[in-house]
Amino acid sequence: MYFKCAFFLLILLVTPSLLAFEIRGLLSQGSLVSGYVDPKTKLILLGRDIRVHKSGLFVFGLGRDAPKKITITSISRDTKKENHEFSVFQREYNEQRISGVPADTVTPPTSVIDRIINEAKEVRLARKVDSDTLDFLTGFSMPLEGPITGVYGSRRVYNGHPGNPHYGLDIAAPSGTDVYSPAPGIVELVNHDMFYSGGTLIISHGLGVSSTFIHLSKVEVTVGQRVERGQLIAKVGSSGRATGPHLDWRINWFNIRLDPELVLKSFPSSNR
Repeated sequence: MYFKCAFFLLILLVTPSLLAFEIRGLLSQGSLVSGYVDPKTKLILLGRDIRVHKSGLFVFGLGRDAPKKITITSISRDTKKENHEFSVFQREYNEQRISGVPADTVTPPTSVIDRIINEAKEVRLARKVDSDTLDFLTGFSMPLEGPITGVYGSRRVYNGHPGNPHYGLDIAAPSGTDVYSPAPGIVELVNHDMFYSGGTLIISHGLGVSSTFIHLSKVEVTVGQRVERGQLIAKVGSSGRATGPHLDWRINWFNIRLDPELVLKSFPSSNR
């Protein structure tokens, strides 16, 4: 396992007003972290608000390059402000060289730039969904079984050209292999032919947490449909920028890209 060290944290801070601030989970680059606070509390992390559910639960993600220290500011119902500082485990990422990628997806022609921009907007809108459901709390399971051929965070070089880091978990499987929903949720996006990701599906799991599935050969669900864990949602393919059939599974907290392997550890499904 490339992830050598884990810091699991349970912090309970009691304020003078006897209201608790609690963090649970793995504070690492790429992790999804949950916590509890008085529902009337306002939380701010790295300049952005963290919505607190009516139950007092909140969740946030730490990206691939999250800093060594983060501060969560809490503002209580009586406007008392407190800063809570935490250490974030810093990871090392490998470089992954990939050859055989279609040349026009490495350096796209100007004729498809507008298409790429519009498709990116579609994805951003789907990942902005902030539903009040808490489906992610039921935990995640693997969407299919197979060899892991790509991991989160690795810097990729396509046909000799440096590209962006990889933000998903690649699972190799024959084209047409069934893909199952790793957790309950609502289908927010279906696009059968995106330039980079090919067949693409996004499912929201509540409070900004979502799963993305790409390079699909077929999508078996429709936008707005509710799916349950273990339900058939798609088929493996090699569409878009792919050198062979596999599933690229990604997890986001809004626009923050997370590591599916860490989410599986921090939010395990009892049905696995």
